[in-house]
Amino acid sequence: MDKQQSINAYFKMPFQFDGDKLQADLTTCETYEFQGNYIPENYDGDKYILPLRSVEGKMDHVVATQGATNQFKNTEALEQSPYFQEVIDHFQCDKESVRLMSLPGGAVINKHIDRLSGYEDGFFRIHVPVKTNDQTHFILEDNPIHMGVGEAWYTNINLPHGVENKGTSARVHLVIDCIRNEWSDELFESLGYDFEEEARLKQPVYTKEMLVQMIENLSLIGNEASEALIADFKQQLEQLDS
Repeated sequence: MDKQQSINAYFKMPFQFDGDKLQADLTTCETYEFQGNYIPENYDGDKYILPLRSVEGKMDHVVATQGATNQFKNTEALEQSPYFQEVIDHFQCDKESVRLMSLPGGAVINKHIDRLSGYEDGFFRIHVPVKTNDQTHFILEDNPIHMGVGEAWYTNINLPHGVENKGTSARVHLVIDCIRNEWSDELFESLGYDFEEEARLKQPVYTKEMLVQMIENLSLIGNEASEALIADFKQQLEQLDS
């Protein structure tokens, strides 16, 4: 029996994408070099991330920090992947980072949280499995979720989450970071999203450790938007130290 799940924790989208077309574009993308993870505490494997949309469209820029929507551009790999483009365009909203994320058989992504990354924060991350096996699960608040090829899932990654691939084959997801808008509000309402519960959520209160981690992540981007956020977080650090 599943453990109790938070309200608004995850939703399966009412979309089904073509598995064969997804895997055809994956074959194209596998001619490019996947990068290692930039947060090794979560997962320290190599050949983990292939950027499809990144800051300035750079193939070696894997960071997915929010706040620089206008800086994100298609990479060369995405330009060669017409069906991935079609899937991404299906979500009628602005996008930031889009990546392929590959986890080999037997590997685990450690439990962690990604702050300010839930729908209540004006952001939503969509997973579209391109390749998977029946022994792979996304673990959200200790509950296993199996995502099938071509499905689309929202998970609130403000909550503790990780991944277990207990199979022998790789799991590859198309991961799309979206910006909330009227279209997505209507979609989430149709799925049963509880807006009253969202309204009851309090503004997050950052600890010193949280602020330091966010500053470190933002420093990897190095653009005007990230520098503004860094300045704000540094001011909050000073207030905590005073």
